[in-house]
Amino acid sequence: MKFEISLDIENVKIKNVEKSEKGDIVIYVKSTVNEAFCRKCNSKIDKCHGFDNEITLRHLSILGRKTYIRIRPARYQCLFCNNKPTTTQKLSWYNQRSPNTKAYEEHVLLQTVNSTIEDTAVKENLGYEAVTGIINRYIECEVDWNSIKKLETVGLDEISLKKGHKDFVTIVTGRTNETVIILAILKDRKKVTVKKFLQTIPERLTKTIKFVCSDMYDGFVNAAKEVLNKNIVVIDRFHVAKLYRKCIDDLRKKELKRLKSELTEEELKGVMWILRKNSNKLSDEESEVLNVLFNHSEVLGKAYKLCNDLTSIFEEDITKKEAASKINNWKLKVAESGLSCFKTFLTTLDKFYDSILNYFIDRQTSGFVEGLNNKIKVIKRRCYGRVQYKIVANRLFWYKGITACFNGELFSVQQLINFV
Repeated sequence: MKFEISLDIENVKIKNVEKSEKGDIVIYVKSTVNEAFCRKCNSKIDKCHGFDNEITLRHLSILGRKTYIRIRPARYQCLFCNNKPTTTQKLSWYNQRSPNTKAYEEHVLLQTVNSTIEDTAVKENLGYEAVTGIINRYIECEVDWNSIKKLETVGLDEISLKKGHKDFVTIVTGRTNETVIILAILKDRKKVTVKKFLQTIPERLTKTIKFVCSDMYDGFVNAAKEVLNKNIVVIDRFHVAKLYRKCIDDLRKKELKRLKSELTEEELKGVMWILRKNSNKLSDEESEVLNVLFNHSEVLGKAYKLCNDLTSIFEEDITKKEAASKINNWKLKVAESGLSCFKTFLTTLDKFYDSILNYFIDRQTSGFVEGLNNKIKVIKRRCYGRVQYKIVANRLFWYKGITACFNGELFSVQQLINFV
């Protein structure tokens, strides 16, 4: 069987494909660009003056095999400068003094985000310093807005640099389709800091933003409303659920303390996790545990039902107007129940009411932000306790997928089939 694989490298011609003694794939290529820029005067030069030493660059694996690109960069002579110096051609698909292609380094960066540096080094069979070197080469201190075509969703969230929720930094992310990138790591989570950054977003990109996802932190919500549009700010459903479920959790603690003299440890075993579990996924045994509990605590039973009722509303595929009507009815049920455990939640619900309802417009969440932040926290732990803002920021980089949009030359891999 014969098929073709894109080399994913522009401006090169494949000369040969070989297999090394270790079973690796070695692809010999030649540049199709017949010019360079003088290292002294930066003039365009096209008089070839031989070739530099051959270099070998690690590339993306093919069919599970390590793949290397070998090339002898051409040298060109400048006729404009004194002594007519020569310059080695620099190609766009690898960095000077790097042992890898840019495509492979981006692959390693993605592996590092999902894991620790040590784990990535093991998976890619690289040294720890090699992975660290790749990260350092890709550090971005400022946003290159020109490289971003549109921003459909912006996420605002924070991570703590120290235990005990101290020294927060703000992570600003952008998502278009399935691509998620880190736009910025801000030195704190103050409204003025977030607002100042949002004001730097070019107008052409601001027009493409459909939603801004955030938690209930006032600094994020108000900054987004003032700079962008209050109608696109979405309070993440996860944080809403976390808040009203905390109400029933606090009531559970209070009630179980009272019921210790009425129920045995066996009857109370696992109650905390059963109450937190999706009611539709309870086993018969777990349902029986709740029945016994609610027979001894009517208020806990009422709170549990109200909690599940609100979750059901968020699960429904309804419009913002329909959601507003159902949530208002839910608030009336809470008032009629006489329960006081939801008092704090109701206050917060009223405060962020419209932004919470915006979830039902397109069911947007900041799950992509939370997931990315978990990966960032792994990188933070790899800083060996040096959690100053600059050090952590230097460990973070553009988080982007490697797209399939390449203009690289297609080549036959019939020989590769024989290697495997």
